[in-house]
Amino acid sequence: MSTLKENWRVVALVTLLLLSAVALFIPGVPPGTSDTEGAGAANQSTNLQYGIQLSGGTRIQAPIVGTTAEGVDVAPADEADLAQATADRLGLDPIDVRVSNQTETVEVFSNNVTTGEVESALEAEGYEPSEVRPGVTRDTRENMVSVINDKLRESALTGGSVQQVSSPGGRSFISVTAPDRGREELIGLLEERGVVRVYAVHDNTENGSYVREQVLSQGDFAGIGAAQRSETQGTHVPVTVKQSVAERYANDMVEAGFGSGSTCRDSDYDHENLQNSQADCLVTTLNGEPVFIGGVDPGLGQSYRNGEFANNPQFIMQTSNMSEATELELALKAGRLPAPLDFDSAESQTLSSALAQEFQQRSLLTGILAVIAVSLVVYLRYGRPEVALPMIVTALSEVFILLGFVAFVQYPLNLSHLAGFIAVIGTGVDDLIIIADEILQQGKVETGRVFQSRFRKAFWVIGAAAATTIVAMSPLMVLSLGDLSGFAIITIVGVLVGVLVTRPAYGDILRSLVLDED
Repeated sequence: MSTLKENWRVVALVTLLLLSAVALFIPGVPPGTSDTEGAGAANQSTNLQYGIQLSGGTRIQAPIVGTTAEGVDVAPADEADLAQATADRLGLDPIDVRVSNQTETVEVFSNNVTTGEVESALEAEGYEPSEVRPGVTRDTRENMVSVINDKLRESALTGGSVQQVSSPGGRSFISVTAPDRGREELIGLLEERGVVRVYAVHDNTENGSYVREQVLSQGDFAGIGAAQRSETQGTHVPVTVKQSVAERYANDMVEAGFGSGSTCRDSDYDHENLQNSQADCLVTTLNGEPVFIGGVDPGLGQSYRNGEFANNPQFIMQTSNMSEATELELALKAGRLPAPLDFDSAESQTLSSALAQEFQQRSLLTGILAVIAVSLVVYLRYGRPEVALPMIVTALSEVFILLGFVAFVQYPLNLSHLAGFIAVIGTGVDDLIIIADEILQQGKVETGRVFQSRFRKAFWVIGAAAATTIVAMSPLMVLSLGDLSGFAIITIVGVLVGVLVTRPAYGDILRSLVLDED
């Protein structure tokens, strides 16, 4: 029992190694993984995931399309009216204009307008912005990151990630990474803004012409089911309307003449010329293009009329094929991108799987050479295997624990992260040499008290060096600097594991060796 108490740091090290082995090799232990997932997974023998540099894939950096007018003092009640008026003057859809009372900004998301035109439109509405500049606000950039993250998750892009990246000139980009996916596939996903609208197309009883009224928008849905196909209903997406919207929607449908249902075919609705339409239709559009044109079932129409729909606000959105149903489901679940991305000026990187495999092999070879070189230097330094071997094993245990950590949190490994592993090996061995030198080069160790005194002296130096490393790496970890953030995270976690576990454990091992020798 006394031996176990004295060597509790070694026990902690062994426990961490066992937990790391479980995270690395037991299928399904890391959250959100399985042995059948392909994209971003290293292979079936481990739970490690690789980023595009080691698995192949695409990374795209693109600026957000937009112009921002600052210093626009608009009352909260006037936000919607100003957005509509500005859109009308610029010839845009109202969704391409965002007015915020809190930030006193007006954002216009279009490549077809200039800063001068935006300023003129606002002045015509009685507002004088303090500055009109290219770009968008921080809130919009954060919203873009959130929605794209949802798109990646809903589209089953395992290992995909998105973040804001700042160029040296201060320009902001959205950086999207997709392992094992091509550039065209990724751009195709990001080009679709996911704007879903539901219109009631009906005849105007006053003059007999057809009108189109929007009855539902993207934010009016409370629940979205999975795209599916059935013999009776075809391909469709089940949806649930928010309770706060259901009564208004039902009343709008009754006023539009759908209270008894309607019969409509694709040929009855003319998307280009509304006046050529020939029947009352319910039309669902995705990014402005119809994905469903049809009538309303008499039973659903009756529920609009008698109030039952307000208590159970569910219906299905039909589509012409399964592909459209899947796109509609994705758009409704992930939400709408507030602004488009400018892919014409995108900085993109595409890596083939073959090149990524070559990087894996070279990285493994580099790691093996680093271990061999360090082992030789340590052995030549001391000439005593009983001192050098535990030092090498302890240093390698840090790498194994780090691998277990990245496997557990499912952090995709890239070349910069492997550089962090090599940095951890170097700093770890440096610290172990400091411990060994302080204890072995200061004369004979006669008692455990003498050993502990020398170990504490060495550990103060190690602790100070670790604190310096962590402070120096922290800005790289929190700033939007791409792969440098991953390098900093791996290095900091490695240093913490070393200071808290592996280096104290090496001290216990060395104490047992030295005191037993003497």
